[in-house]
Amino acid sequence: MKALIFDVDGTLADTEDAHREAFNDAFAKAGLDWHWDRDLYKHLLSVTGGKQRIRFFLEEQQSELLQEPDLDERILALHKSKTDFFVARLQNGQVPLRPGIEDLIQECRSKDMTIAIATTTTPVNVETLLRVNLGEDSLGWFACIGDGGKVPVLKPEPDVYTWVVDQLGLTPEETLSLEDSRNGLVASQRAGVPCLVVTNDYTDGQDFTGCLAEWQSYDGVQLDDLLELHAQTRIKTA
Repeated sequence: MKALIFDVDGTLADTEDAHREAFNDAFAKAGLDWHWDRDLYKHLLSVTGGKQRIRFFLEEQQSELLQEPDLDERILALHKSKTDFFVARLQNGQVPLRPGIEDLIQECRSKDMTIAIATTTTPVNVETLLRVNLGEDSLGWFACIGDGGKVPVLKPEPDVYTWVVDQLGLTPEETLSLEDSRNGLVASQRAGVPCLVVTNDYTDGQDFTGCLAEWQSYDGVQLDDLLELHAQTRIKTA
């Protein structure tokens, strides 16, 4: 293993409730009576990307609005407003990293293990989350950051992982991804990148067939644990 590739939402931090609340704030600001509770949002998370998630909600529950001529512009405006509310939560320190993540990142740095990010969230979300929780220079700790602005197709398509692996100059088999959702796992698998899934409240119970392992927490996880897990891929393919 020559590089560790982190997902962001649900992996670096439990962001989903903050995203959900930001969507609800954006809806209220726009004068809409939509409200996404936890159960509904867990269902909507089957679709990646905030704009795509809004459209998915409309397809299922507000289908009459799909015929509006300015729908794309309205969705873009709602998503921009939602991003502003979400970034404000990040800046206020309301979205800490998951327990164990900072220790793992710092251990990787101390042992010269290359780290990267493969996410399909908005670039400003990634940048703000890192700066607030790890400091202004933390973006430079990652060899590359693949985000929703780098590739046109989101997870579960493999594009962001393929882009990151190419940027690293490695083969997929020389890396390990850390994911929390089925969409992330499938994207990683389609790119040929071995994947460890560490679940959270929103993704627990999803189908993670084919992952190297399914854990519930990063608390106490060390780099040696991941090296040992990755070594199993060589054993299985030998």
